[in-house]
Amino acid sequence: MTERKPPGVDFESWIDKQIREAEERGDFDALPGKGKPLPEGPDPTYDEMWWVKRKMANEGLSYLSPTLALRKEAEDTLAAAVDAPSEHMARRLVTELNDKIRVALRNPTPGPPLGLVPYDVEELARQWRERHPA
Repeated sequence: MTERKPPGVDFESWIDKQIREAEERGDFDALPGKGKPLPEGPDPTYDEMWWVKRKMANEGLSYLSPTLALRKEAEDTLAAAVDAPSEHMARRLVTELNDKIRVALRNPTPGPPLGLVPYDVEELARQWRERHPA
């Protein structure tokens, strides 16, 4: 058991002193896993869903709330629209994205706020034309 931190002693220096003294006494010499890297993934001693998270990580899966997934989709769609092979394709991508945003705004889901509004298709088309001169 550690002693109480004396008044007037900086917290960080108190902890550092305890660690240094424990190292000098050899308290850390026989710890399991000493000298080995920490295991990947969630720690099962603190998370009862560790096995689900490990399985999802092994399978390359992830879960985002619907609003965060739509934000990610918006980011990817805008990047794809700017690099689209035609202005028509860029417009179509943004129009479809705007439809999804409007649905999400009309029917909010639990989780973080969406934080998006429909994008200006004409502005995106102008940006596309600037990047792809005829």
